[in-house]
Amino acid sequence: MNMDQVFHMVGGAGENSYANNSRLQEKAIFKTKPFVEEAIKEILKTLPEKFVVADLGCSSGPNTFRMLSEVINVVDQHCHQLSQQKPEIQFFLNDLPSNDFNNLFQLSMLYEQNIREEKGDDYVPFYVVGLPGSFYGRLFPSKSVHFFHSSYCLMWLSQVPKGLEGEKGYQLNGTDIYISKESSSIVSHLYLEQFKRDFLEFLKSRSKELIFGGRMILSFLGRTNCPSSEIDLYFWGDLADALKALVSEGLVEEDKLNAFNLPFYAPLMEEVKSTINMEGSFHLDQLQTFESNEDPFDESNDNFVVDKSLSAKNIAKYTRAILEPLLVSHFGNDIMEDLFSLYAKNIEKLMSAGKPKVTVFILLLKLKDEEQAICK
Repeated sequence: MNMDQVFHMVGGAGENSYANNSRLQEKAIFKTKPFVEEAIKEILKTLPEKFVVADLGCSSGPNTFRMLSEVINVVDQHCHQLSQQKPEIQFFLNDLPSNDFNNLFQLSMLYEQNIREEKGDDYVPFYVVGLPGSFYGRLFPSKSVHFFHSSYCLMWLSQVPKGLEGEKGYQLNGTDIYISKESSSIVSHLYLEQFKRDFLEFLKSRSKELIFGGRMILSFLGRTNCPSSEIDLYFWGDLADALKALVSEGLVEEDKLNAFNLPFYAPLMEEVKSTINMEGSFHLDQLQTFESNEDPFDESNDNFVVDKSLSAKNIAKYTRAILEPLLVSHFGNDIMEDLFSLYAKNIEKLMSAGKPKVTVFILLLKLKDEEQAICK
């Protein structure tokens, strides 16, 4: 599976597009606002003439421009309060080459037009460019970026963990597509090791690209206990069961299902911290953990689901916006309607056990002092 070619959100602006099904990710961006404000104000103390911002894993929906708006507003307000010259802002929007950059550029033009109409000549000058490529490697020249932002991305791995295919083509994970209660400890270990390799490479690359005094804010899915408990129970386990049902109906070949595993890992915070310490370049300045209802339209704090059918369909719809291209590349397009209909029904059945939630980590990182970084 070549992730660069097949992994991307559903593009465009249709009913199943990521642009119209990314409310859950929007909540994480809202939660990071205090972190973003603090980080930018610290960076602006250095009085940069040009402020370089990179959004890693930007996808192609409106959430990208919510982040841009937050950066522009903080810069505008801070410089106005201190009678400080506003820096020019260069935004780099990064994602894999298969991302719908065309839709992103169209939204960018509309966004800039709206800003100009709203602010007139007093707006903060900014420039937006697309940057295709994997963030699990270098993207920028050394010491060239002031602020990195990445939301809902780092739980996606650069590849399916190596080693899941055993001797003579035997699949260690069977018909499961992620870590499950039936998975061996070897499967969990392989996923953890792949996450560590990827996150180490991510941190190593950013440490070379980030300007001293710069900041990096990351938000991504995590977990608070064993790998087979939270995400799998309501998220990937139900999807695997839907695929197994299609195998029993003869719509999917069992060998096809055996050969499919998700390039995903929701880490423990301890695993995140240990990897940061292992890489050695960054200081974890702040962190926050919060829970979010898996139904993106459920804003309640209780554990009761009012309309299980509607809530399950909401979850299935946003999952489809994320996973459909990946699934189509392996199973073909013909089963998608049946698959996500079954997936919604599976979620609805299990909601009697409680409201499904996801755990989200927010990290604010900065480079250690130059002397410390050199001596690591």
